[in-house]
Amino acid sequence: MNLRQMEVFRAVMLTGGVVGAAELLHISQPAVSKMLAQAQRSLKFALFVRVKGRLVPTAEAQALHIEIDALWRGVERVRDTTRALASPRSGTLTVAVSASLAPYLVPRALALLSTRFPGLQTRMEILVAPILVDALLDRSADVGVALLPNEHPNLMPVADYECGFACVVPPDHRLASKRTVTPTDLVGERVISSPADTPYGQALRRAYGRANTSLNIHTLVRSATSACWQAQAGGGVAVVDRLAVAGATFSRLTVKPFQTQERLPVAVLRNRYSPPSLIQAAFCEAFAEVWKAEKMSR
Repeated sequence: MNLRQMEVFRAVMLTGGVVGAAELLHISQPAVSKMLAQAQRSLKFALFVRVKGRLVPTAEAQALHIEIDALWRGVERVRDTTRALASPRSGTLTVAVSASLAPYLVPRALALLSTRFPGLQTRMEILVAPILVDALLDRSADVGVALLPNEHPNLMPVADYECGFACVVPPDHRLASKRTVTPTDLVGERVISSPADTPYGQALRRAYGRANTSLNIHTLVRSATSACWQAQAGGGVAVVDRLAVAGATFSRLTVKPFQTQERLPVAVLRNRYSPPSLIQAAFCEAFAEVWKAEKMSR
């Protein structure tokens, strides 16, 4: 007997007849009768005899029903599992992120994801680039969202983006009234920047352009978030990636576009040898939606 024949046989046993089985399975009565006949031909023994117009199971059918009923509970568990895998409502997801993405963009994507998977448990790990790569390689993180991602043959990008820069200043600063801040506007200011021997610091030097040699770089920090904290405390002005100031994260700072052709690459990454789960794919879609809504590519 194949699974369909077993299902029909079980339905007849449960309901006591062809009519009830047809209603239970949402098929026609002739289809039930045909399936039973095929099963009996395959088995080479009778499953039912008709007594006064009613189907009565044979002793063989009674014995078979015990085994099929036990098997069917396993089939139902398989069906439940496949439904859950196709439309999961729970699970776990660990996302490794660069610091600039932690205050706003990734939390927004995770919040959006939670509406689709109400039982989902998430973890966001803020990691520097080499450790972020290691987390994806050893599978302690499911997916990474990295600013200036390191190239590694065992990682692959799910999606690539790029963002520009912004200048952050206190609200009463002279640059707060400008529509766009240029590199030359920074001359004479106490500039908060990043070390020149880091990829982020090198990108900032390229963004400063020719004005770089004339700037008073007063404070060095390792992340754009730290630069914003320094600027908010009155430590100077800073040029940071737009990710760090998305969504008005720093309410006591004025954020102005910074004029430069320099762009920073952003990548959603995964382990090349770990095919993405439905939840991981859904996170990537949610992040893309948040990125588009925040107009980060402008």
